[in-house]
Amino acid sequence: MENQDLYYEKDFLPSIVRWGRGTNLLGVLFAFIPPLVCTAVYGIWPGWGPIFAGFVMQASVSGVFWFVEPISYFNVLGIPGTYMSFLSGNIGNLRLPATVAAQQAAKVEAGTGEGTVIATIGVAVSIIVNVLFLTIGVVLGAPILSLLPANVITVLNNLLPALFGAMLAQQFVPHPKIGTVAIILAGGMLLLMKYGFLAFLPGSPSYAVIIVAVFGTILIGRKITESELKKAGSAEK
Repeated sequence: MENQDLYYEKDFLPSIVRWGRGTNLLGVLFAFIPPLVCTAVYGIWPGWGPIFAGFVMQASVSGVFWFVEPISYFNVLGIPGTYMSFLSGNIGNLRLPATVAAQQAAKVEAGTGEGTVIATIGVAVSIIVNVLFLTIGVVLGAPILSLLPANVITVLNNLLPALFGAMLAQQFVPHPKIGTVAIILAGGMLLLMKYGFLAFLPGSPSYAVIIVAVFGTILIGRKITESELKKAGSAEK
């Protein structure tokens, strides 16, 4: 076990960081290739003003996710899974559920070395399956969907909420106190937004719901865990 831990810390993780940084930076570079081709080859250039305005509009909608998602997902995905997930996308609806299912099947704890290795395998398998079925969906998806009844299409729209509900249930059972905190914070913030109490915030106040629900659960959950560990230590003494 000592040799395995040493290999994990000294060889596995450093190599993952090197490859992860390189591949993610390449992903950023490739993302800019289409607009650069439009500008360099076809002479299409809107000007810096529209580009900056578009950036501000997009950042006001999704900028909060640049900070919330890496922090909230990291403990489950680990270092390798984080690099792979943010390069491949579909984190919340594919990578994270696959990782949680793999860790539970292997009976390992998220955040540990074993959990990180299993997360790496889970993310890798989900990417392979995702690419396979995405290819099939691109080729056959539209003809198949056109044959389905309207009520079936409506049901399919509920798949993502059902998926997140299942993930919440998986985490709630072993950690009911933290799960209750998450539900109270998220539900309370949603009610505040619904009845206009967050209208004073700039843009859509949905980002405030996410920030409070995620970071509030992290902070309170840490306090709960520390309190439980102190009680367990006192009981042993």
